[in-house]
This record gives sequence, structure tokens and C-alpha cells, in this order.
Amino acid sequence: MVIVNKSGVHCLEVRCCECLNAMSPDIHMPKTVFTFRVLNDFLLDSLECGTSAMNYYSKLRQMTSSMFPHLVPDRYRELMRVARQWRQLKTMKWHGFGHHSDNPSTGELALFCPACPQPGIDSFVMDGNFKAEHLHPIKPFNEVWLSDGLGFMIGKDRYKMHLAEAADTVEKSSCNNHRAVNQANAAQHKLESTGIGGVACARHGCFVPHSMVDFQKGKRQATSTIPHSQVNHGSLADK
Repeated sequence: MVIVNKSGVHCLEVRCCECLNAMSPDIHMPKTVFTFRVLNDFLLDSLECGTSAMNYYSKLRQMTSSMFPHLVPDRYRELMRVARQWRQLKTMKWHGFGHHSDNPSTGELALFCPACPQPGIDSFVMDGNFKAEHLHPIKPFNEVWLSDGLGFMIGKDRYKMHLAEAADTVEKSSCNNHRAVNQANAAQHKLESTGIGGVACARHGCFVPHSMVDFQKGKRQATSTIPHSQVNHGSLADK
């Protein structure tokens, strides 16, 4: 069995008892396992240092065999999949959802500050990052949504309905060949999203649950995607 730990990648002989098959009937003779220690370390490196899964696993291979890292078993794709599942399990646990709890609803897997302004009581601030581009998935049928609309991001179906109803006007520039406007109006068919935007508390900086969205049309979509009227009335921010 290949055991991926924080100290490296180890190949050990493991004899499973009968209780493993009894507890996990869908798992028959697992060949690769990841320790909680390496999963927590990878999430921390990814958050604080911006380490990608490929670079992190390359580090593990170097730690295992500095002379022949290419001979260490490649579990890069498995690390990406298990790390997402591990993050989802930790998020469920932090918000009190266990094996026998009710399923979380919209925005219940996101931290909410009761001291922040509330919709209809005070105003929010909106901001966006127009460099967070994301390509269309190569195999969209393999995409699995673990927390669609349960955290800070709006549910994909509800967001698509909003985009279909939102007015989309092309900005006209009086300047000749204005680069910013031309870039915003340019078609970017290869990108699934051209940025990310959200609503936050102006005083504490806390993001509002179920209020983050992906931009599909550059900067000119920022004003039509999260209008103040909809945020203040709670149509995009349910909390």
C-alpha cells in the first residue's frame, strides 16, 4: 500500500482486517491512503504559501528520494481529489454537520459575523478581482460539486438564472482604441470565468455568505452581476 505522509511517500505491506470491508463496503482493498497530517499540512501550505498540489507532491517525492524522485509513485491526481474531500469534511465538522445531522442549506457552510451590517439595515461594499481567470473544464461531466451554494459562492443554477435576467449593455468609449474598454468587451470563449466578486462588510471586512460570484464577461459584468438593490434586499445575500 502506498501511504502518503508529511514525511514522504512510503510503500508498506498492510494486511487489512475484516472490519475494513464491513465498515466501508464500497472500498475493496485500497491501494493508496493519505494521513490526516499530510492533508492538513497541504491545506495550510496552499492557504498561506500558495503552494499548488503539483509542487507540494513534488516536494514529497524529493523528501522520499532526493536522488531518484521520479521513481516515487505518482499520486498527484489522488492528492487533489482527496484534499478537496478532506476540506469539505472539515468544513462540515466546523459548522456542526455530522453523519446524522440535517443537510446544510444555502450559505450555512460559511462564517457569518453577527456584528456586520445586515441586508435592509445597513449597506455593504462590493469589490472584485478581474485577474482570477478560470478555463472551461476539459471533462465537465467529471466535475462534482461538493458544496454548491452552501458557502460564500452563489449556487450555479440560481446564478445562471440571474445572468439570464440581468441587462447586459456594451460600454462605448469616446477614446480611440481604449484598451481597458476593448479588453472588457472582447469575447473570451475559452474562459469559464474572468474574475470573482463579492459583497463584504465595510467595517470588519467579513464576506457575506452566499454572495460571491464568478464574472464571465470581464469588468463590464461587475456592475450588472451584484447590484446594490438586490444585495440590500437579500436576493443574492440570504443572510
